[in-house]
Amino acid sequence: MKRLFLFLIAAIAIVLVVWTAAARWRAHRAAEIAAHHQGPVTVALTQPPETPSVIDYRRLDQRLQRLIQDKSMVGLAVAVVENGRIRFIKGYGTTASDNQEPVTSNTVFRWASLSKGVAADTVALLAHDGRLSLDEPVARHAPSLKLPGGNERVATVANLLSHTLGLYAHAYDGKLEDGEDPKALRTAYATLNNICAPGQCHAYQNVGYDAASEIVEHVTGRPYAQVVEQRLFRPLNMRASYGRDALMTAPSWARGHAGGHDSRPIEISDAYYRVPAAGGVNGSIQDLAIWMMAQMGLAPAVLPPDVLAQVQTPRIRTPGENRRRRRFAERTHDTSYGLGWRVMDYAGHRVIGHHGGVRGYRSMMMFDPVTKTGIVAFWNSSATKPEGIEYEVMDMAYRLPFRDWMQIDEPAHEGQPAAAENEGGGG
Repeated sequence: MKRLFLFLIAAIAIVLVVWTAAARWRAHRAAEIAAHHQGPVTVALTQPPETPSVIDYRRLDQRLQRLIQDKSMVGLAVAVVENGRIRFIKGYGTTASDNQEPVTSNTVFRWASLSKGVAADTVALLAHDGRLSLDEPVARHAPSLKLPGGNERVATVANLLSHTLGLYAHAYDGKLEDGEDPKALRTAYATLNNICAPGQCHAYQNVGYDAASEIVEHVTGRPYAQVVEQRLFRPLNMRASYGRDALMTAPSWARGHAGGHDSRPIEISDAYYRVPAAGGVNGSIQDLAIWMMAQMGLAPAVLPPDVLAQVQTPRIRTPGENRRRRRFAERTHDTSYGLGWRVMDYAGHRVIGHHGGVRGYRSMMMFDPVTKTGIVAFWNSSATKPEGIEYEVMDMAYRLPFRDWMQIDEPAHEGQPAAAENEGGGG
């Protein structure tokens, strides 16, 4: 009887081991199938411990309520992440000058050139996977890109993503806006003249930068937007999208305006949607806040630390950006470019960010990856006063003296259009 009892226990143990192994195999197989067909399972952002706030959100809200009254404004959405947590997220104004639909945290805007960071992160992820090298010639994976003197065999993938191909700035953007095919335009680059050797100078690109989408498709064999959704947006629980149709069918979406609240909404051009790596993303301020948190290192399962280090390491000084930011030189006098991201010295602190602009829309992001604090914003007009929002927020984060960076208390400047940033093109 004792021997039979031991035999039964052993049999039960064997059954349990086999059942557990089978269950694990089924779960693993189901995860593989889900990843192949639907993308990875959603992962949560890590949440640092709650800490006292040093940002005065009441004052920020009051400032933004005053800003939205400026005649250069239509709608605005702002979010602040402090110490790794979303502490402030709010919409102001309306989605269009001719309606009363309020902007909310779910209203969809165009990201414009903030799309470039998405492309760079995706390519860097593929490099992390061993699918390509950031130091190999760009010609290996982007057959449409032809550079003067055959430099496509010299310029690297990193040169592409850092805008150091050796071309003049915004090469053929005008032709893109006129409806010409971006791949044909990249091939026609071969007829241009170099302004420097690849890697030696920074000159901002859109048509050329979109060779990044070609690289992703060549390496993965799948459409660019599908890869981004699977590797980045879905795991981060973001609802960001690509394309004009996705923007215009969103339940709440901001219409672009070439002027302010006295202007009419503009027709949405598809020009920069045809270069998705350069300017094709749509999303809400909530999406953008989550995206910033991932760049802070709060989603290591999606964006490993070595990937963030690759894209956030300065590659080239950007004197042109220093001139463009001359109004803010007291804070950010020195700027560089990584891969799809700007790296700046902010009063002695290293911050990462980018701006974006297509006709009718503006976007911005600035954050400190050490303190996990930063600001994101969208607005659907040609206003330039909101460019000061990031400086007022980061000043509070660093306990710096208040400055009217938004120029709200400067009536002589109210409603005056300033030079467009044009980081995402003009269409």
